[in-house]
Amino acid sequence: MKTSPKGIALIKEFEGLRLKAYLCPGGVWTIGYGHTAGVKPGMVISEAQAEEYLKADLISFERYLNGLGLALNQNQFDALISLIYNIGIGNFQKSTLLRKARINANDNSIVDEFLRWVYSKGRVLPGLQRRRLREMKLYFSNE
Repeated sequence: MKTSPKGIALIKEFEGLRLKAYLCPGGVWTIGYGHTAGVKPGMVISEAQAEEYLKADLISFERYLNGLGLALNQNQFDALISLIYNIGIGNFQKSTLLRKARINANDNSIVDEFLRWVYSKGRVLPGLQRRRLREMKLYFSNE
């Protein structure tokens, strides 16, 4: 599967576009649409480069998620790509959400698992709460 335009729009909305490197709330140097690999202080990119970084990051996350062999519909796939894009593969691999999705991707208790990922450095971030709610709604949406 590939991330749909709806999934890409969700990621772009919550990541925002920043053409100059900045420290995210988690203390990681970030640029473009939440790209972190190789970002250094003072780095500046174009909007076209931000799009290229996004595409490359998505390919990596899609390859990972597709490799798990989960029985997902497009909305579930998009929601999980958005989550993984934000929390990283390592954190997702250790998550109860993944454990539950491996057993039954339609398990209603997965709702609660999205809401566990709203913290940065021990405190709740309202932006992460909004993002997780949107991801959760998309995950369980039939539209």
